[in-house]
Amino acid sequence: MICSRCKKRPAVVFITKIENGVTINEGLCLVCAKESGVKLPINDMMKSMGLNMDMSEEEIESVTEQMAEFMEEMTQNAQDEDSDDEFSKGGAASLPSFDKLNMLFKNSSSENKDEKASQNEKGKKGSKNDKNEPKLKYLNTYCQNLTNKARHGLLDNIIGRDEETYRVLQILNRRTKNNPCLIGEPGVGKTAIAEGLAIKIAKGEVPARLANKEVYLLDLTALMAGTQFRGQFESRVKGLVDEIKKVGNVLLVIDEVHNLVGTGGDADGAMNAANMLKPALSRGEIQVIGATTLNEYRKHIEKDSALERRFQPVIINEPSIDDTVKIIMGIKEYYEKHHSVKLPAYLVRNAVTMSERYVTDRYLPDKAIDLIDEACSNSRLNNKKADELEKIVASISKTSEKIEELSLEANEENFEEIANLKTNLLRMEEEKKVLEPFAVSEVTIDDLARVIELWTGIASSKIKEAELGKLLRLSDDIKKRIVGQNQAVELICSAVKRARAGIVPRKRPVSFIFTGPTGVGKTELVKVLADTLFDNPDSLIRLDMSEFMEKHSVSRIIGSPPGYVGYDDAGQLTEKIRRKPYSVVLFDEIEKAHPDVLNVLLQILDDGRITDAHGKLVNFENTFIVMTSNAGSEKKGGAAGFNKTQAQLSKEKALKALSEFLRPEFLNRVDEVVVFSPLERESFERIAELALNELKEGLKERETELIWTEDVVKIVAERSFSLEYGARNVRRTVQRDIEDKIVDKVLNAGADLKKINLDTQDNEITIEIVTQ
Repeated sequence: MICSRCKKRPAVVFITKIENGVTINEGLCLVCAKESGVKLPINDMMKSMGLNMDMSEEEIESVTEQMAEFMEEMTQNAQDEDSDDEFSKGGAASLPSFDKLNMLFKNSSSENKDEKASQNEKGKKGSKNDKNEPKLKYLNTYCQNLTNKARHGLLDNIIGRDEETYRVLQILNRRTKNNPCLIGEPGVGKTAIAEGLAIKIAKGEVPARLANKEVYLLDLTALMAGTQFRGQFESRVKGLVDEIKKVGNVLLVIDEVHNLVGTGGDADGAMNAANMLKPALSRGEIQVIGATTLNEYRKHIEKDSALERRFQPVIINEPSIDDTVKIIMGIKEYYEKHHSVKLPAYLVRNAVTMSERYVTDRYLPDKAIDLIDEACSNSRLNNKKADELEKIVASISKTSEKIEELSLEANEENFEEIANLKTNLLRMEEEKKVLEPFAVSEVTIDDLARVIELWTGIASSKIKEAELGKLLRLSDDIKKRIVGQNQAVELICSAVKRARAGIVPRKRPVSFIFTGPTGVGKTELVKVLADTLFDNPDSLIRLDMSEFMEKHSVSRIIGSPPGYVGYDDAGQLTEKIRRKPYSVVLFDEIEKAHPDVLNVLLQILDDGRITDAHGKLVNFENTFIVMTSNAGSEKKGGAAGFNKTQAQLSKEKALKALSEFLRPEFLNRVDEVVVFSPLERESFERIAELALNELKEGLKERETELIWTEDVVKIVAERSFSLEYGARNVRRTVQRDIEDKIVDKVLNAGADLKKINLDTQDNEITIEIVTQ
């Protein structure tokens, strides 16, 4: 392009200005740019190199010609690279890549001083440019060479997956359509198989036909970055494909291959990347190894049958626990070295088992590796000796460098300082030797339990506690808080022990139906069960079936189907189970639920899993499902259903009453139907004791002591006894006869209140306040 003003010299400076609302672009030579007063970024560069604009016309001509040649070469390269930021708008002068012009001006300056030196410098520059010119411009820019990484030991070893790797090699050896697509859930090791192939190629452990192949991992984000205008993305894809064809020995790995569908095709008339790859894939001119999940494969690739037939699917299943243990045993050295810890071999199996048991929404081996990685990090952070050692090692390095610097300067003042530094160096070396044995900490079960607690909310003490010992004490722990229902407690504990002992493989939840009159402890037992099993009251998920009496209420459990209001909202039950897989689920008053809701529960009880409205699988294997019912308790006569008195309640009659609204296949999938018997008078006294203890705990927060006599307990029990209302009447009696009477006295006494004595007189409860 010629200068728009002098019409003589080539334009090397480009400016954009706006006059009267009209945008004007100009290309100026160096002389015209100087005369117009445009501030050139190149001026500062020329000053830094000892040059100035006060050159002769011949010198300016020479520099301008070289700049024009240089810019022409850069323009050609920019077109190849789809670069579109050489021209900067907004009224400021712009030159492309000023930092690359250093060599140019140095050559120009040298030419004026020494023509021979200039020729030598040009020769050096030419050879250097030839040497640095990338032979694989697109592959090196938008891909990573996994085979080269494998040769330098930058990839972790791949353990197992021999069958899947053999299948991939078999497909790659085909004549056409030799493009395997690795399909599996996130975290099962799809990308690792591609890396393992690169390692095998680097080691020469592949068939001769694949021995000279290079595995490249495509960075689709880099391929799209900066493609602002139509045609740029297509140009890059075409350039990449052409370069792969030219090289001929490239295996292109595309992680998340489903992203190709639609990528680059947003603009009108633009082709997406998948359509551009189809011809080359079909003819076998390029080989691609894709990786995606099963859902994404169905959603994006299966819909495009032309793209699907060019890939050969390879299903990557989740490895078993034993296979995962072998995988982690092969890679644990990398984590030990990174974290400076020691990971005992026995802890590897514990980590795999714990991750499989407590983390149900992810897949092996990814979740087990993450658990070990974070446990190693936790162990390293708690080791203060390791921090001290790192500081000492850094100090030793700095001191050694200082000694070397002073040794180069031979004078008497430095000799004394060097001697002091060497003394400090010896002292630090001794400290290093002392700390080294303690710097490498050993990962323990506590570290694993702590990570699981952070992930799932299950108390670490509960995770570490021996499962068998906990199950043996389960009955005694529950009976301390549940009164008068020993038979029901024993039935529940037996079912829990069978499920948790691991004698028989189990893939469905433990389930119960609690039936009986109101106030006998059904709901309270569910709360105690959740707290005892998981040490966390928040592990109880309660759904009142009176809210699920309509047909459409099924959507509240699993979420609304596509196209309906609330589709973006998660299901009330499925989302909670996904976040807390170890929970007790209470379906209160199950007889009020709509039959369609019961059909959903039927699937949960049978398979232990359910698919929500978003297609995500929710696992109920580790839950305890409890359904409560008052069915039959209101029947007043007749032999059918429950008998006339609550004392005659039996399991057979309870089943008959339940069968009136629950189908046989539903009842057949429930582990136990637990019948709660009416409470005896002696039970009311123990419940009254528990209620007074709750009041005592509340007053303790105010630093007030509550004391009562046995007569108080008996009066509360006598006034509360009711077969109709059950134990809830005890709480009302305590509120009416004790709490209401002391509340005013507690407020009046304030902080001076220290003790409250409860006693009886003339069959009435008396209250005595003791202050300071």
